[in-house]
Amino acid sequence: MPSVLLPRPERAAPAAPRTAPKRRTRVFALAEARWAAMALVLFLIALPLQLTGVPAWAWGPLYATAYVTGGWEPARAGLTALREKTLDVDLLMIVAAIGAASIGQVMDGALLIVIFATSGALEALATARTQDAVRGLLDLAPATATRLGDDGTEPTVATEDLVVGDTILVRPGERIGADGRVLDGISEVDQATITGEPLPVAKETGDEVFAGTLNGTGALRVKVERDASDSVIARIVAMVEEASGTKAPTQLFIEKVEQRYSLGMVFATLAVFLIPLAFGADLTGSLLRAMTFMIVASPCAVVLATMPPLLSAIANAGRHGVLVKSAVVMERLGQVDAVALDKTGTLTEGTPRVTDIRLLDGSGLEGGSGLDGSGLDDGSGLDDSRLAENALLALAAAVEHPSEHPLARAVVDAARSRGLAIACMRDFTSTPGVGVTATVDGHTVAVGAPARLLDDNDDDTLSARAAEVAADLEDGGRTAVVVLRDGVPVGVLGIADRLRPDAAATVASLTRLTSGTPVLITGDNPRAAARLAAEAGITGDDVHAGLLPRDKVEAVRRLAARGRKVLVVGDGVNDAPALAAAHTGIAMGRAGSDLALETADAVVVRDELATVPKVIALSRAARRLVVQNLVIAGVFISGLVIWDLVGHLPLPLGVLGHEGSTVIVGLNGLRLLRDAAWNRAAQDTRTALVSGRPR
Repeated sequence: MPSVLLPRPERAAPAAPRTAPKRRTRVFALAEARWAAMALVLFLIALPLQLTGVPAWAWGPLYATAYVTGGWEPARAGLTALREKTLDVDLLMIVAAIGAASIGQVMDGALLIVIFATSGALEALATARTQDAVRGLLDLAPATATRLGDDGTEPTVATEDLVVGDTILVRPGERIGADGRVLDGISEVDQATITGEPLPVAKETGDEVFAGTLNGTGALRVKVERDASDSVIARIVAMVEEASGTKAPTQLFIEKVEQRYSLGMVFATLAVFLIPLAFGADLTGSLLRAMTFMIVASPCAVVLATMPPLLSAIANAGRHGVLVKSAVVMERLGQVDAVALDKTGTLTEGTPRVTDIRLLDGSGLEGGSGLDGSGLDDGSGLDDSRLAENALLALAAAVEHPSEHPLARAVVDAARSRGLAIACMRDFTSTPGVGVTATVDGHTVAVGAPARLLDDNDDDTLSARAAEVAADLEDGGRTAVVVLRDGVPVGVLGIADRLRPDAAATVASLTRLTSGTPVLITGDNPRAAARLAAEAGITGDDVHAGLLPRDKVEAVRRLAARGRKVLVVGDGVNDAPALAAAHTGIAMGRAGSDLALETADAVVVRDELATVPKVIALSRAARRLVVQNLVIAGVFISGLVIWDLVGHLPLPLGVLGHEGSTVIVGLNGLRLLRDAAWNRAAQDTRTALVSGRPR
């Protein structure tokens, strides 16, 4: 197999863009745009012919063709809805246009068709651009990769043809073709597009890499661990697209009201037509007024008021590493007025380290005994205390190895860093909030929280000693983990995690946004939790420690019982019940368990805690735009309706006002697609910090 330890090039390969390439749907790639353009061209040809007095046979067919090209698609959609016993606004617009033509207002009806078709094309383009903003992430992943064959060949294959277990070669300056793990080589990888880290990250054997990230000046041999359809980038796109297919409660309410409103509008149109006739009004004038009323009273702008802002916010958040799973969630995020934070992996980096190994006298592990030599080296160069520490650490690592908890990974990593082999175990069980148990070399070994495991222990002397050691470690801000063998405490491990650099600023931002300090809910010991919470700005009664999963749920329910809409941010299996019980749940993506990621309503993919207040601020911005849109739509509809009923509203002006308001509302909602909207959300959190007022 060819070596991948290539010499360092004299100059680095040209840098590829750090952000997603701009993918923009061409206007005329959309069928709606092509039909609308054709109708517009026909209208513009027919209009001057009519105005200059050319015979009707010259311009009449042009208008008729404009009716067909611009109106067939809305007519089909309206008839389809009618077969499902739903009255669609599209059908009402076509009826109004045909009605105008029937009383000789052919040009006015054609104008309605053209403007309505143009409005539909703009909506389709806006939707396509929203999808472009997210699907552009897929362009980060290269189309091809170099696969290393067992016979030493290096064929270039399409990335979608890679399967789990394949080995690929990533040369300097190339983008990585698949999610996987480094088998050989050393390099630096720019993974800002996935994790948000501003600087390239050193990668060596055993490190995870992601599709679409940019390799530096070294070469890497990577084992593929996920199919192309299951890569991080692909999952981001899939989740945002799935979210885009959902509807927020406000939208569902509007659609429910729309049906009744549309039926009422039909009866009102008949009344506007028939009542003046009953008092001797002119037939043509009454019909024209009724057609104008039907057009300007149609709720097109109201229907479009809700979804564009929410979908734009979802797409924008997705580009910045926060996957909001539905429009419902995006709307609910803005309602949050209380926040509960997990500790390990949420407020902290989620990469704790073993700092202390305390062996208990009389444990049977003194001098390195206790594992029948399994997992230990030959002892050369090690004193008895070091051998004993290795024995305790190897015993704990053997039990913790299958667990996905961050503390378990810390124990396993510590054992590996000492060169200890991890012994085989069986009968593994895990109890969230308590610990893990397994059988190792015929002994039943339990590793977990001292408060849970020592309460049921019969050996009072060793239990008391273990409790003292655990208390001493906890007083120093460490998390204590007790190890029992056959029910007898044999040692205590001290584990410490570091507070995220942005934790304090995030807590402060959340405090201002929600008018209350976030609460800490953790299964960790009270002393360690209080010490770390104080560093983050959470003190006193807002710290809830030593909680089992059911206790976290109760803490959330107590907040909810006081009328608060609670946001829970967590990452572990033990956080999943609380995430499900909360008004809204957000999971930290990098270290998050599969259960937490599945249960949460949103996922922070780039593992940046600071994005939590930003996405709340973005949701509130979307909600403000929804209100703005409803006001704009309401003002236009009421103003035009009053004008038509009280005065004389020309049909072309009514059409222009109605469709113009629809376009304004749609474009207003799409403002949240821009990166400036995310930057404003970040500014909102900083402004909240300065002003001390929730926004």
